[in-house]
Amino acid sequence: MNAIAPALVSIWLLAALAWLARRTLRVSVCPICVGVAGTWLWMLVGRMLGVAVDTAMLPLLLAGSVVGVAYQVERLLPASRSGALFKAVAIPIGLAAAYSLELSLWGLFAALLTALLLVAAAFFRPAAAAAPDSAAVDELKKQMKQCC
Repeated sequence: MNAIAPALVSIWLLAALAWLARRTLRVSVCPICVGVAGTWLWMLVGRMLGVAVDTAMLPLLLAGSVVGVAYQVERLLPASRSGALFKAVAIPIGLAAAYSLELSLWGLFAALLTALLLVAAAFFRPAAAAAPDSAAVDELKKQMKQCC
């Protein structure tokens, strides 16, 4: 339990600060999201600076952020798009991106981040306009009107 205590305390402190900021600055942000993301961010920076970081907590926090972001993006998808399909595609790519970030594989991280942006762009792309009716469709419409 001593290994995760700093991460838990950090999440609570950063969440409390975000909660206060949200109330005083009227900024719409999820305090827990800020707490988790802020914690894995300082853990990544600390590790790059040579500070010992719990090797179990960092990936868990990163994975939690990936899933949380996917669920937030799902809420913004157009009604005609499948949220389940979006998450099924985006979450595995996001987890691989988080893993590459945790291992400091910057090229792979950039490639996976680009893939995530392309997936998001595909899901947010406006639906194609319907093609104009062909002569055959017009003829069928006329026949159906005359039918009964």
